[in-house]
Amino acid sequence: MEYLLDNPKIENTYQEIIRKLRPIQNGAVAEMMTKRGLEYKVNLGASVVSLRQLASGYDRNHLLALKLWNKQWRETMILATLLDEPKQVTEEQLDYWVKSFPNIEMAEQASMNLFVYTPFAFQKAKEWCLEKKNLVKMTGLLMMGRLAMTDKTTADEEFESFFEVLPPLSKDPELSSIFIRSFTHLGRKNKNLNKLAVMFARTLQTIDSPVSQMVAEEIIDELESEYVQEMLNDKG
Repeated sequence: MEYLLDNPKIENTYQEIIRKLRPIQNGAVAEMMTKRGLEYKVNLGASVVSLRQLASGYDRNHLLALKLWNKQWRETMILATLLDEPKQVTEEQLDYWVKSFPNIEMAEQASMNLFVYTPFAFQKAKEWCLEKKNLVKMTGLLMMGRLAMTDKTTADEEFESFFEVLPPLSKDPELSSIFIRSFTHLGRKNKNLNKLAVMFARTLQTIDSPVSQMVAEEIIDELESEYVQEMLNDKG
């Protein structure tokens, strides 16, 4: 692996990308992010839009993505999620990356740009919901929501299996906003999952936890709303 990571062609591309990051840096944005608690080893403050534009000029390459991730700058880590090849990503890589996330922004970017497209997406999402570290649990929830939004072929039963791991997470106030957002994505996927999601949310109302009850109420209000029901009817 060390030899492969030192591949001259990949190294040249890597150095070229690093040089292109300087012109799109924004110190004011970086400072604002730090004040909001989004800490990084190095943060150039480049917008995600500019990073996507930069990534669009290159072919996906697994080794290039590993080099970018290992740099541990905010921008290189986001680019790594945009440029990696999902089919080349291993379980070990997913576990290593998720446990090294510095904050929720990186969890969101990695989940959206790369993780949901790997062969291990459902498996890891459920596993991470059972982990001890909250940022890893958040990633599991984010993955659930993103899979509900993007996966058009997997059977509903695979999504239903999330219900088994979610009750403990509903009690944690640090997870509540992501829990609600991701779970409602699942409940908006189709009529069947909407019905099952509402039924599951009603079971959360019976848990002796004010947080679980609040989460359940917001989920039910959203999934039973006229807007969502009309959307599901339009989907057929």
